[in-house]
Amino acid sequence: MLERLNSICERYEELSRLLCDPEVIGDPERLRKVSKEQADLEEIYRAACEYRKVLDQLDEARSMLEEKLDSEMREWVREEIDGLSGRKEQLEERIRLLLLPKDPNDEKNVIVEIRAAAGGEEAALFAADLFRMYTRYAERQGWKTEIMDLNSTGLGGFKEVIFSVQGRGAYSRLKFESGAHRVQRVPATESGGRIHTSTATVAVLPEAEEVDVEINEKDIRIDTFCSSGPGGQSVNTTKSAVRITHLPTGIVVSCQDEKSQIKNREKAMRVLRARLLDKKRREEQAKVADARKSQVGTGDRSERIRTYNFPQSRVTDHRIGLTLHKLDLVLGGELDEIIDALTMNEQAELLKQAE
Repeated sequence: MLERLNSICERYEELSRLLCDPEVIGDPERLRKVSKEQADLEEIYRAACEYRKVLDQLDEARSMLEEKLDSEMREWVREEIDGLSGRKEQLEERIRLLLLPKDPNDEKNVIVEIRAAAGGEEAALFAADLFRMYTRYAERQGWKTEIMDLNSTGLGGFKEVIFSVQGRGAYSRLKFESGAHRVQRVPATESGGRIHTSTATVAVLPEAEEVDVEINEKDIRIDTFCSSGPGGQSVNTTKSAVRITHLPTGIVVSCQDEKSQIKNREKAMRVLRARLLDKKRREEQAKVADARKSQVGTGDRSERIRTYNFPQSRVTDHRIGLTLHKLDLVLGGELDEIIDALTMNEQAELLKQAE
């Protein structure tokens, strides 16, 4: 581990020197890359510096025990060694986590797609609840959200909503939300007081930059049409809505949220790039792992990652067996406890694989 830490420290210090180089400063693109690489190494570099300092202090304290010391001084040195040994173990654990392979998309913005699945109008209302939950969570993180496309129902539900979340580390925090979410509650339209079960699917895609995914103009077909509202009624008479079909993959993206055709096209292209990047990422993962189901499945009730039970004010994440009795807080955007537990579970799995 020390050898790896030394090479990381050498690289960090080399990057620090490059940031003072006039040639680098005069090249905006290179300056951006060097700054980003240094920022990515900052945390592990600081931990490595402290770890090496603790090792030096431990060596010094142990050598003192070989000297002639009075009993009081010897006891003090032993206490110092115990404290430094404990700190050494803490740093080693932290460094092991920092050295784990990182998802290259962790720092990216994300595009979130929520769709009503099983349950009709109640599923659409639940999809709207999930949208509010994520936008409130984003507000708590200081992130910006932007609706890309929205297909609402007459009762305030969402058949589908696509939105972006812009903020550093957005993907690292939200990537675990992909999958089928299940709700158990008495719908407002239910006169008999019976509990219904409905589902909505969530897909979290890292937002791709143009350098991540190259789209050839001849590979896409762009159609324009009049945007529509709930029930299909026309919202405007100009063809501002845009539908983009990526011919090689068959991926279709529509956007009608903006009144401007140009803005709708830009948003649709952002969604298309994200879907193509996600497709490429999943294909690469399939090469090194067994074929796996897509992250949202079919939306069937049995393919669930989390259940929101209203009668018991309970939220259960089925992947890690975590149950919280604070449904209102979770739906209000307090997701950190769940996300932290999922992150720790992922780190534990990666540590097992590294052993």
